Amino acid sequence: MKQSLFESRHQADWNAFSAQLEALERGKDKNQQQACTRFAANYRQLCQHLALAQARGYSSHLIDQLQQLAMRGHQQFYRHRSHLGAQLIRFLLGGFPRLVRAEWRSVCVGSLLFFGSLAVMGLLTYLYPELIYSLIDPDQVSEMERMYDPDARRLGRFSERGSGEDWVMFGFYIMNNIGIAFQTFASGLLLGLGSLFFLLFNGLMIGSVAGHLTRIGYGEPFWSFVIGHGAFELTAIALAGAAGFKLGWALLAPGRLPRGEALRLAAGKAIQLVAGVILFLLLAAFIEAFWSSTTFASPTVKYAVGSGLWALVLSYLLLAGRRQHAPD
Repeated sequence: MKQSLFESRHQADWNAFSAQLEALERGKDKNQQQACTRFAANYRQLCQHLALAQARGYSSHLIDQLQQLAMRGHQQFYRHRSHLGAQLIRFLLGGFPRLVRAEWRSVCVGSLLFFGSLAVMGLLTYLYPELIYSLIDPDQVSEMERMYDPDARRLGRFSERGSGEDWVMFGFYIMNNIGIAFQTFASGLLLGLGSLFFLLFNGLMIGSVAGHLTRIGYGEPFWSFVIGHGAFELTAIALAGAAGFKLGWALLAPGRLPRGEALRLAAGKAIQLVAGVILFLLLAAFIEAFWSSTTFASPTVKYAVGSGLWALVLSYLLLAGRRQHAPD
């Protein structure tokens, strides 16, 4: 068969296949099931036409045209179609904890700085009561004492609010917590010094409040308040610092890569860490607004629930995602 006759017979099929490829590549083929059935048959037909054109020695122009269509068809036929929801679920169930374990060095540094400064400052404030006033204004100290008064109807910030305002506080806690985490993460671009500052600052502030309230006899309402949402919130701050240190280290020690390229590679992992941090902060805000501030549950119940949440967070980060399955 002459090439001109071959082209005239099948050019309409090739044009239709090209249009179908463009629709699939843009994700605009609405009838996905029918499109997949048609696409498989059309792809097989195109491959047959390509083989015939090569066997009959047709022009390189025609063969190149058919090869391009076949390559595009191969990419569509064998590509992995993954929806955003499935990707998010895989990230939550395994990807995020695997990433935390892979970045264990940054995570350990961030955790030691934050929790270490918190513990040391809490102990010093407990032993030396006047030390808190070197960090916090006396009016703010009095406000903290009022917030965690054992006789308060509700605990924590804005404790005088009604239960109907819990959703408002949920939004407030989200914005406040994410703001702190973003500061801690983004300031890592200052060669890691910004993340170092915010980890130490937040650790010292929280530790001083904890030590002071424990010393004056307000320890039970304070610790029963923070133990629940603290599992997610405090862990998230440490992880945000770890993400910031990853950025800072890429700038300080890029290795053989240009600093811009090293920062780009580090930012990919750091942003994934921050995505998990945001999830933790959403959970922390929900628990703080609807559970931590209430007084209908006894401190013993809150301690039990809080201990369970801490165990859940640690188990999730240490154990989840160790069995990696093939993608769907």
